[in-house]
Amino acid sequence: MFRKKLCKSVSASKAIGLLLLVAILSISPLSYVQAAPLTAEEAARLRQHQSLPVQTNEVAGWPTGPIVGAESAILIEAETGAILYAKNIHQKQFPASITKILTTLMMTELCELDEMVTFSHDAVFDTPRDSNHIAMDVGQALNIEQCLNAILIRSANEVAFAAAEHISGSTDWSVFADMMNKRAAELGCLNTHFVNPNGLPDDNHYTTCYDMAMIGKAFFANEMLCKITLSRRLEIPASDTVPQSKLEMNAMQIIPGKKYSYEYLVGCKTGFTETARYSLVSCAQKGDLKLICVVMNDENPYQYEDTISLFNYGFSNFDKLNIAEQETKFDLSGGEMFHYGIDIFASSQPLLSLNKEDVIVLPSTLTLEDLESNVTYSQEENTAATISYTYGGMQLGDVRVHFTSAVNHLPHEDGEEPEDIRPAPSPEKTSFVPINILTLILIILGLGVLGFVVVFFRAALRNYQESRIRTSSRRRWRQRNRRRRRRF
Repeated sequence: MFRKKLCKSVSASKAIGLLLLVAILSISPLSYVQAAPLTAEEAARLRQHQSLPVQTNEVAGWPTGPIVGAESAILIEAETGAILYAKNIHQKQFPASITKILTTLMMTELCELDEMVTFSHDAVFDTPRDSNHIAMDVGQALNIEQCLNAILIRSANEVAFAAAEHISGSTDWSVFADMMNKRAAELGCLNTHFVNPNGLPDDNHYTTCYDMAMIGKAFFANEMLCKITLSRRLEIPASDTVPQSKLEMNAMQIIPGKKYSYEYLVGCKTGFTETARYSLVSCAQKGDLKLICVVMNDENPYQYEDTISLFNYGFSNFDKLNIAEQETKFDLSGGEMFHYGIDIFASSQPLLSLNKEDVIVLPSTLTLEDLESNVTYSQEENTAATISYTYGGMQLGDVRVHFTSAVNHLPHEDGEEPEDIRPAPSPEKTSFVPINILTLILIILGLGVLGFVVVFFRAALRNYQESRIRTSSRRRWRQRNRRRRRRF
């Protein structure tokens, strides 16, 4: 009633009226929805989840993580994939609407933003009326960019169905689901099986915290998708394909301006069904540390509180470490076999060097010397080996060992020194690893063959010279005998 009176009191244009309406909605108490008190059943489930063990807290010397109400939770570092916090990370859970982060990721990979998506009867009527939707009707159409906004901001289920049909060409949702499962496996998922594009309840639609974090690594690398998830509202203007404009608010309470707003948030997506309970996939960045958090089977509003606690734990207890600047364990620079030797420019060139771009994640409770390292030889071009760093079975990151090419040291035609296309070795900090034994054997055999050839040719030359001397001596002896006979 208040809004109607306010709109009537404004004697401005319709455009100004719409702006006022948006402003009222943006500051409405609906933006700060208070969570209802937990029921006895919900409180009991929360306490039971809080009592479950946290696997990373059982690793000696590892920073102790917070107790969370989620049944499953994970925190990873986005660049290295290092797991910083783990609680039942491989336990199968119902994902609900966090399914849509894979759906929208595939939409950006397979479609152009201006492609039009027309809503079929199945897309509209397969969507339960009591689930999230934006009231699209049969025959109406949105472009892909509008679909992305509707799915990520309003979690619109009929839009996810329509996008899946647009991509797969079928209203048999398992066709698009098969594409999703294949893409999930490519992203590193281990225990995921989707049967629809939106997470509507199904016993065969499941995933894990770990798998959602792997999908999240690709999703949160897309700046456009992240920006959409942080939008306060969805606005779709009226058009030839959508008769009435649509204005919907973003209900996720962790985005800017909401109750649980987190200042370092990069992007997020929530999910809920009665069976799945509350889930949240999110990403935050502080300095050079980018973290991805997944909590599943939680209670409201603890999905937000747990996520913030895990982000704060990660930023307070972990740092990135550049191994090329710190590692000394593999420093074999004193060995001559690891250098080309003195070249025509009279400079010694290292054969192998650590990639200066590669980093690992180091807990604040540990030092580099506390970590275990393992060298595996690589078949990749220009990569001799990979050094993997672990602690207590926890993978902290990999560092590549590159061949140093002499080509990089050759001058340009104009006489200027070129910029090295690979990290330039530092005499003080560049580390080295032993050369492959097979390569060393081949070098020794090659030197042996070369030595044999040299000895053979020297012997043949000496024999040839001695043969010429003997022939010359016999010729002179015969000439002297002829002269003697003539005298007598």
